[in-house]
Amino acid sequence: MDIANDLMINDEIREREVRLIDEKGAQLGVMPTQQALALAEERGMDLVALQVNVRPVVCKLMDYDKYRYEQSRRERESRKNQRIVEVKEVQLSATIAENDVLTKAKAAIRFLENGDKVRVSIRFRGRQITHSEIGLKVMQDFAERCAEVSVIERRPILDGRNMIMILAPKAAKASFAEKKAAREKAATAQQEAQE
Repeated sequence: MDIANDLMINDEIREREVRLIDEKGAQLGVMPTQQALALAEERGMDLVALQVNVRPVVCKLMDYDKYRYEQSRRERESRKNQRIVEVKEVQLSATIAENDVLTKAKAAIRFLENGDKVRVSIRFRGRQITHSEIGLKVMQDFAERCAEVSVIERRPILDGRNMIMILAPKAAKASFAEKKAAREKAATAQQEAQE
């Protein structure tokens, strides 16, 4: 795995002087690069240039292979924990029947509960465009049916012959009572584990 921000190490550092930080984070001051390299070799570490845009260059003594391994592990963890939000689409019409609205609303609620956004669209056909307020009412009714699990991210707007609205899932916020109950449950579980 290649890390995007490869740093200059050891002989790649061409500056005359460097500001050196040891492996524990203590400042060792400004010294010639050759002296810093000798110190790094003596301690069995690598001399790594952290900031190259300043004068003198800031370098640190560290185990570079271990640093790269930890960086790649952190990147894998962050990729594993992230969730890609998809945008699902629900198409309505200005003359949609009540049962069809219910079916579409159930599908949209299912998408929203899974954490995806929902793009609701109405395509106006023929002369329907002259009565876009009917489509707006359908959109508002649809948003009200999904209001329990969603918020309107983008209000209905007319774009040519299409009216588009985007619904996003509500952020799951636990009430203070739920948070307190969860903390108490965790504390009792921990006490039971210790006994």
